[in-house]
Amino acid sequence: MIDWWHAILLGIVEGITEFLPISSTGHLTVTEKLLGLNVSDPGVTAFTAIIQVGAMVASIIYFWSDIVRFATAWFAGLFNTEKRTAPEYRMGWAIIIGCAVTGVIAFSLRKLVEGPLRSLWAVAIGLIVWSIVMFIADRVAERQSAVGSRAIGTGARDETSITWVDGAILGLIQAIALVPGVSRSGATISGGLLRGIDRVSATRMSFFLGIPTLVAAGGWEAASAAGDISATVGWVSTGIGTVVSGIVAYFSIAWLLKFVAHNNFTGFIIYRVLLGVAIIALLLTGTVSAV
Repeated sequence: MIDWWHAILLGIVEGITEFLPISSTGHLTVTEKLLGLNVSDPGVTAFTAIIQVGAMVASIIYFWSDIVRFATAWFAGLFNTEKRTAPEYRMGWAIIIGCAVTGVIAFSLRKLVEGPLRSLWAVAIGLIVWSIVMFIADRVAERQSAVGSRAIGTGARDETSITWVDGAILGLIQAIALVPGVSRSGATISGGLLRGIDRVSATRMSFFLGIPTLVAAGGWEAASAAGDISATVGWVSTGIGTVVSGIVAYFSIAWLLKFVAHNNFTGFIIYRVLLGVAIIALLLTGTVSAV
């Protein structure tokens, strides 16, 4: 069983890292190892997925007005062709298609994700390798911003330009974050920047894609691994971790949106690389085991 204070600590880690581009799963895996938990245990794997639902509930509350706006426009467009020109209608399709792409891939590879990839080697490699992609995406975004500042009508695209094609591509990129250490938000935000979308819009799109994806993943784990949770983790601890992650995540969302409006991701990239190197050092010295 996971102690209540362990659940609080893991909930805080999840709430802080879920939306930052530094990999929540990677940080949870490292923290679970440091707490002496077996990260390959089905119950611990399910716990890690379920407490993410708390963070998603926080994002639903934070973006509730946007969610209602997109859903209303999407339903209206289904029955009225004139309504299909609205950017909110296109955004609705982008989110639906993106989540569908991620869902199909995630379901197909779930055994791999729950097995071999639950390793600190995967976390370390994911942190370092995807940092390269984030660095490239950051430079692309800065170049587009510079172009946009010199000429009206050029530069990065805003949220109203997002289409189902963007959604499908970002859904595919989101699936790459099944590898611990990559970071779901880091993957989707980087993908958005490489697609020419501005930082704030790419970050918001990351939230919108994450809500249905992670709620579905957490619900699936709660239903399919209920016995493992009861036997090895405990539902009380799981509930505590979920609530704590939601409270912390709400404030994390507000901070991140303000941050990306005026800053690049260099600090996050440096942190990711240093953490990845530190994990490799611990593994090579035998200080911690990979699983």
